[in-house]
Amino acid sequence: MSTIHRLSLNAGVPSQYRSNFSHFYWDIGWFGILSGSAVNFLSIYAARLGASAFQIGLLGSMGAVISLLIALPTARWLERREVGRVVFWTSIVYRLFYFLWIPLPWLFGPQGQIWALIIMAFLMGIPAVPLGVGFNALFASAVPEDWRAHVAGVRNVVFSITFMASSLGSGYLLDRLPFPAGYQVLFAIGAFGALMSSYHLYFIRPLEAAAKTAAGAPPSGLRQTLRLDIWKSSFGRVLLVLLAFHLAQYLAIPLFPLYTVNVLRLADSQIGLGTALFYLTVLLGSTQLARLARRYGHQRLTGWGVMAMSLYPIILALSHSVLPYYFLQTIGGVVWSVVGGAQPNYLLERVPADDRPAHLAWYSIVVNACVLGGSLAGSAIGGWIGLSAALLLFGLLRLLAGAAILKWG
Repeated sequence: MSTIHRLSLNAGVPSQYRSNFSHFYWDIGWFGILSGSAVNFLSIYAARLGASAFQIGLLGSMGAVISLLIALPTARWLERREVGRVVFWTSIVYRLFYFLWIPLPWLFGPQGQIWALIIMAFLMGIPAVPLGVGFNALFASAVPEDWRAHVAGVRNVVFSITFMASSLGSGYLLDRLPFPAGYQVLFAIGAFGALMSSYHLYFIRPLEAAAKTAAGAPPSGLRQTLRLDIWKSSFGRVLLVLLAFHLAQYLAIPLFPLYTVNVLRLADSQIGLGTALFYLTVLLGSTQLARLARRYGHQRLTGWGVMAMSLYPIILALSHSVLPYYFLQTIGGVVWSVVGGAQPNYLLERVPADDRPAHLAWYSIVVNACVLGGSLAGSAIGGWIGLSAALLLFGLLRLLAGAAILKWG
């Protein structure tokens, strides 16, 4: 039996888990279409409209502002509700915004479109908070711990396939349709994929009963809302090393589209092909995730993977043509197949099963603080010392973050 057959048909999976697993796979498949089309080319579209590094940083960080403000109250709110329904309805509200991207070229000039996208990114942050916290809690409650690496690996494979197809198709369309009509077509494709992803989220059900307090609701008060006790537990150390990782990760991200567009001067089709190469190797690497996790554990895989992620910004900073870019996308996909699958499972291994919303809310705050601070600081540092020097610096920080996960995580 081939690897793909074992992964795609839930072979060996107990019957009571198969429905949830299948809907998780369909969800990520449609999400891959959204990501490979609209989301993948959004920063490129902004760069072609003339967006500055600061504006691209804002575009990637606006949702983080909202998350920092409402993540902890959202966790308290989630404790009193059925997580599956919250995930479904917040995903609908969040993803309806993708349809609003489509008419922007008819309504505004280049700068107007850029600021409209930034404002919408800010508004999308409101439903994104319960969606993000809730989805992690839903995954933990709907997938038994022994099967999480398997499900994560299959989700990576499915995502890679649909992402590659939509990314290659998007690059093809953009080369043949006039600007900005080609991007409007991509936004429409992405919006449809987003709604289909939400459709499958509706059918996912937790396997365990939600814990309730004797009074039917969690205790109230500022201390209970802030949950600062989490930082004094062993999970606080996990939050610190993941903060180091995500900060090093997001410092570099706003510089990638600027380097590929303004320094390498790549065409949309070349960017699409590079992205397809990335997710082809994500697919291949993900087929080995469960085996590697059983042998080495999620913490070590995460630490080693984060250290290997340092290669991407370092080599990109030294690149001046499309061939090194293709090489980077190839090895980057292998590395991300490990980090993208192992890191969420490493996190969930450290989260108490009876207190997930609060712990995951603090993780959401950490991630979004890094998105906000990293995106803005990364853009500023890139403008101050230059793109190449900034990428080299951020690569070194990724190396140190991976070492911190291995030593203290």
